[in-house]
Amino acid sequence: MNFKFLSIVMLSVSFCFAQEGAENKKYTLDANQFYGSIILHNPDISHLITSHPAGVILSYNRKTYGAEEWEELYNYPDLGYSFIYQNSNNQTLGDAFGLYAHYNFYFFRRNVQLRIGQGIAYATNPYDKQTNFRNNAYGSDFLSSTYLMFNFHKENIVAGLGFKAGISLIHYSNANFRAPNTSTNTLAFNAGFVYDLDGGKELEYVYREKEKMTEPLRFNLALRSGINESDVIDSGQYGFVVLSAYADKRLGRKSAIQLGVDAYFSNFLKELIRFQSIAFPENNVAANDDYKRVGMFIGHELFINKLSVIAQLGFYVYYPFDFEGRMYNRIGLKRYFGNKVFGVMTLKSHGAKAEAVEFGIGIRM
Repeated sequence: MNFKFLSIVMLSVSFCFAQEGAENKKYTLDANQFYGSIILHNPDISHLITSHPAGVILSYNRKTYGAEEWEELYNYPDLGYSFIYQNSNNQTLGDAFGLYAHYNFYFFRRNVQLRIGQGIAYATNPYDKQTNFRNNAYGSDFLSSTYLMFNFHKENIVAGLGFKAGISLIHYSNANFRAPNTSTNTLAFNAGFVYDLDGGKELEYVYREKEKMTEPLRFNLALRSGINESDVIDSGQYGFVVLSAYADKRLGRKSAIQLGVDAYFSNFLKELIRFQSIAFPENNVAANDDYKRVGMFIGHELFINKLSVIAQLGFYVYYPFDFEGRMYNRIGLKRYFGNKVFGVMTLKSHGAKAEAVEFGIGIRM
C-alpha cells in the first residue's frame, strides 16, 4: 500500500478552516462502527491474522459552499478531523488509537462520499525484542496511518439526522522509521449516522464562471531529509538527504506534469552494504561499494488550494548497490507559502515497500 502520507501530512488542512468568512459555515458530526479483516499483503504477517478487527470512527466536518474557488472545483468537499479506535482482537498486535485530518469528496448528486484521512496512530503493543518479538508489523509505538472510506451518504433524513454505510481501508505503518515495519491494512464494512449541527438548514452554493488558466514552464529545486532504518532489526537509524531538480508544466487549474532528477544520499545503505559484505559474502557485495543513487522521474501534481498532492514514478540511472530494484515511487503533499516557496512531506517507496518519509523545502521559479 502506498497510502502512507505521514502523520503530520494533512495537519495543513487546518488552515483551510479559517479561510471562509462568517457566512456559509456549517458543521456535521458522524459516528461509524466497523468490522473487517486484515489483508494478507505480505506472507510475513500471516501469523498475525487470527481474528477480525473492529472499532469506531468518530468525525467532525466543516462543509464548504464555494467561498474559495478550489471548493467549487472539487464539488464542495468537507474538511474535518477524525478519531479511530481499532481493536485488533489479537494480543500480539494490540489496539490502535488514531487522530486524523480528512477531506470528504462527493459524487452522484452528493449521495456517494469518498473520505481520505491522514494522521498519526498509537499502537499499544509494538515489537519488542524480548517481550513481543512476534509483532513484526509495528516496529514503533507511533505509526503513520491513512484511511479511506467509500460510503453511501445521505444527510438530513429527519431533523438533521442522516445515515451512511460502506467500506473502509485503514493502514498502519511507520514507513521504515524503525524496523520491523511490515505494516497492516484493514478492510472493513462500516455503518453509522451523520448529524447536522444546524438541524438540516440548507445553504446556497457559490458558482463562478470558469476561466482558462495558463502558466509557463516552471523549474523547481527541493531539499528533503529524514531518518530511516533498513529491514535488519537493530541495524540503526540514519539520516538521509535527497536533492531534487525538476520542471513542471501546468495543464489547467488542477494539474501539472513533472520531469526531473533525484540524487539520494542514504546513510542507512552504508550500514546495509557493510552488513551484507560480512554476513552474505555470496552476494559479492564489497564494504566500500557506493551507497549513492541517482534517479530520473516523471510526476503529476494535483493543485487543491495552497495544498497540492504529488505522485512521482522514477528509475535509477546510477545504481551501484541493488536495493529493492531500480524502480521507485513517491507520493505526498506540498504546501505553498506564497508563489514560490513550498514545504513538502512525501513517502518514498519501491512498489509497496516503503523506504522513508521525507520532509523538505523547495522553491518553484
